[in-house]
Amino acid sequence: MTRTLDIFARCFDSFIFYRPVKYFSIVSIRIWRETTLDKSSQISGFYKLTIDERLKAVKEFANLTDEEVNLLKSTGSLQLDLADRMIENVVGTFPLPLGIAVNFLINGKDYLIPMAIEEPSVVAAASYAAKMARSKGGFFTSSTEPVMRGQIQTVKVSDPYRAKMAILDAKEEILKKANDQDPLLVSVGGGAKDLQVKVIDTPRGQMVITELLVDCRDAMGANAVNTMVEAVAPIIERITKGKVFLRIISNLATERLARAWTVIDKEAVGGEEVVDGIVEAYAFAAGDPYRAATHNKGILNGVIGVVIATCNDHRAVEAGAHAYAARTGRYQPLSVWEKNEKGDLVGSIELPMAVGIIGGATKVHPVSRIALKILGVKSARELGEVMAAVGLAQNLGALRALAHEGIQRGHMSLHARNIAIMAGATGDLIDLVSEKMVEERKIRMDRAKELIEQLRHK
Repeated sequence: MTRTLDIFARCFDSFIFYRPVKYFSIVSIRIWRETTLDKSSQISGFYKLTIDERLKAVKEFANLTDEEVNLLKSTGSLQLDLADRMIENVVGTFPLPLGIAVNFLINGKDYLIPMAIEEPSVVAAASYAAKMARSKGGFFTSSTEPVMRGQIQTVKVSDPYRAKMAILDAKEEILKKANDQDPLLVSVGGGAKDLQVKVIDTPRGQMVITELLVDCRDAMGANAVNTMVEAVAPIIERITKGKVFLRIISNLATERLARAWTVIDKEAVGGEEVVDGIVEAYAFAAGDPYRAATHNKGILNGVIGVVIATCNDHRAVEAGAHAYAARTGRYQPLSVWEKNEKGDLVGSIELPMAVGIIGGATKVHPVSRIALKILGVKSARELGEVMAAVGLAQNLGALRALAHEGIQRGHMSLHARNIAIMAGATGDLIDLVSEKMVEERKIRMDRAKELIEQLRHK
């Protein structure tokens, strides 16, 4: 109980400091922490465990069945007949490593984070950053409603501004037609909620763009939105006497935002000098788009790892994130890092998060279903908020490495293993060769081959 109240006190301090959009009940957070203390995501030395030991820990945390554990252990978990129904021209499957980021405390709840990614250091960096964040209560999040935008392009309109007014005047008819396409979505509180119209100048002249704002609830929403804009297109043509061409969802989901923020104790991050270094690194990204692109890539390393693990549309999420970063006309970092009056590090992030927990491949791919079970999220909004927190954590891990010891040192060990494997090392030889290359600071293919030959002779 003492530990619970101590954690809660730190959480509450952070809430007051940030004044977030939505507050969590003090009582509900206290009860949640009391009932989940036996399920902490803070697992010391997780990376040192064998694969079976890691799976055992995840099984206990997420209440996985033996069948689900065996599925995770199988490299062919996506059967060809199922893959053949997911996309066209199937000839096989392409597995990615699935790792678990530990230590995440988000809104007072412990999470294990499944991440599908091939790049070394990402899972480790996110886990380490999440551990640092626990010093002040972890991460806190909020989000907007899960609203997506569907666009209808109308050309060859002789009086586009009058047409705009006429479309707005027919708003009720258009929204009803859209909602008639998905009564199930409407029944759970979703559906087309609003209508916007704009006239844009293009190389082909003025166009009238009609936009449906659709609450997609727990789905990403592409199918629902595209069906709705297809259905209302004839109404738009009738009203404008123009020609409708494109009718499609937009991946710049500015109405569907996820936010996360955290305070990191200066001692947990390595001292005030490291805090200053991280803030200076952020300032570099804020002032230079070339640096901002790499800054945001680091954020998306974390986000996209979770997006792929849950079989959401990583191309849509990434396109939306980069477009949002450039929404002011100048490409900017998606996160902000500051130093507060105590010298502690303060981080925040905001980005579009068009993800779902129902529909599409999220419920078709067997490993995606297990990943969602491990996460334990109950809504698409919660999933988006978790992804935002993971993106902020990964960003922190990368910036700390840059500010404290240089990024190459953090990557070196895992990169050396990859080089050793590429050079032909197997089994224990992989670790022996990679350790020797790191020690020599010569991580090259030719050196790996030399070491393999030397060690094999021994």
